[in-house]
Amino acid sequence: MVQRDHMPSFAVQTEQRVYENIVERGAIRRAREFVGARCAKCFAVTTEDVWRLHGEKLRTQFPDGLNVLFFPGGEANKRFAQVETLAEQMLERGADRGSIVIGFGGGIVTDVSGFLAAIFMRGVPVLQIPTTLLAQVDAATGGKTGVNLRNGKNLLGSFHQPVAVLIDPEVLSTLPLNEYRAGLFEVVKCGIIRDRALFELLEREPDRVLEREPAAVDALIAGAVKIKAEVVTADEREGDLRRILNFGHTVGHAIEAETEYIRLLHGEAVAWGMLAATRLTELLGMLASGEAERIRRTICRYGPLPSVRDLQPDRLLGRLASDKKTLAGKVHFVLPTKIGEVKIVSGVEEAVIRKAIAETLERTS
Repeated sequence: MVQRDHMPSFAVQTEQRVYENIVERGAIRRAREFVGARCAKCFAVTTEDVWRLHGEKLRTQFPDGLNVLFFPGGEANKRFAQVETLAEQMLERGADRGSIVIGFGGGIVTDVSGFLAAIFMRGVPVLQIPTTLLAQVDAATGGKTGVNLRNGKNLLGSFHQPVAVLIDPEVLSTLPLNEYRAGLFEVVKCGIIRDRALFELLEREPDRVLEREPAAVDALIAGAVKIKAEVVTADEREGDLRRILNFGHTVGHAIEAETEYIRLLHGEAVAWGMLAATRLTELLGMLASGEAERIRRTICRYGPLPSVRDLQPDRLLGRLASDKKTLAGKVHFVLPTKIGEVKIVSGVEEAVIRKAIAETLERTS
């Protein structure tokens, strides 16, 4: 971690690029310094609601003009056709290989804007300014970009590292409560996979966290971003270590696809996926019941979660085969062996997976 005037900054070092993840209240107002001479051809990809709430903070950094491209938002619109539309709009406004894209929004926007930058004229830079908690602690960092296919999430995409990630916790004051909670599930994930102290903070201080006390929020964001930066630096392209970040995503992505990406926020689906993975670990005898119960209790404390009782375990099982984490026909699960440590496991019997999913679907958060 780099310290600059008490500002936490976490470096990501990859072959493609070395860049900072800056956690600072008011960080949006630093956008210009990371764009430099490219400002005449800057294209901000955002949604109308984010622009209405926070656009002025960004626009004032570009007195020479900023091209704003509106994305409709929502998982259902996270498709290649929307990327093509954005690219056409960039061309119409004079974009060239010297242009830069600014992703200004939640996780869907950072994924879409990053993918747009990765493939526009074979690649232009992207600056990520995430405006939801989930995007700040997960989606904006690490260079994973992409869009969905009908049968699976993020199946079209590219690794395209940003020039920087500017994380401004101030914007979370306008975030709807359900979206804030959805982001907290990704922070819980970070604690479970790698940082027991972070997990225990979430376990111990739910009231402060849910009330969005600045000190608590800033600490959670910094803790999660630190983990993401360390993991991406060690394994940029998900060859080994980075796969631990997929805890909860195997079943979570299946739930999102089965509900056509419209019933649950991504973080909510991941929460259900973490519950299923935790139960699977218990059934395999790899996790003590006391640790499992602490994980379940903490996840549910940041609910309520939308009900998934109507989903069919066999249909979810079928969707696991098309998940990116399925290799050589085998589904790979990230399973917690204790709080702060996980193991990647494949070859689990289908009957055990079905039982874990079925028992999880019956839960009420």
